Amino acid sequence: MSPSQAGTAPTTVLTVDYRMPTVADGTRLWEIASDSKVLDVNSSYSYVLWCHDFADTSIVAEVDGRPVGFVTGYRRQSDPSTLMVWQVAVDDSMRGHGVAASMLHHLFDRANRHGMVAMHTTISPDNIPSQRLFESVAKARGLRFERRDLFAANTFPDSHEPEDLYMLEPEIPEP
Repeated sequence: MSPSQAGTAPTTVLTVDYRMPTVADGTRLWEIASDSKVLDVNSSYSYVLWCHDFADTSIVAEVDGRPVGFVTGYRRQSDPSTLMVWQVAVDDSMRGHGVAASMLHHLFDRANRHGMVAMHTTISPDNIPSQRLFESVAKARGLRFERRDLFAANTFPDSHEPEDLYMLEPEIPEP
């Protein structure tokens, strides 16, 4: 063994696969959302239903056949060229490995093939990591990145924070 090899452990390279969710994923998506301690967790039924009704605009990241992350989204009815991202979650064991950004890129690539050229999401003002995530995706794709006020805290019946709208959109050509 050479001195440079002494004391080094073998590195395991994980392969992350990206695919559309299925109904069978609903329970695991709910678990990932619940374990995040950050997301507003919906009912388990809503995750199963989302996997059924919005699979085309959602994505699952999996390692060794087990979901480790997801993005749920839908095509905006008022603007069919926009993918609205509802939730992004990554299992604690996979955070910091670029899975969230990769899911957004894979999903947006699929959405582009169906005419969606913009991506919107809502983020609370104190969720800096999510803001940075979407900003990095916009930058990597050459999209404009803008924020607008959307829902004030008093819009919600509970102690929910405000939600700002973040828009990743193609540059508007100057006339």
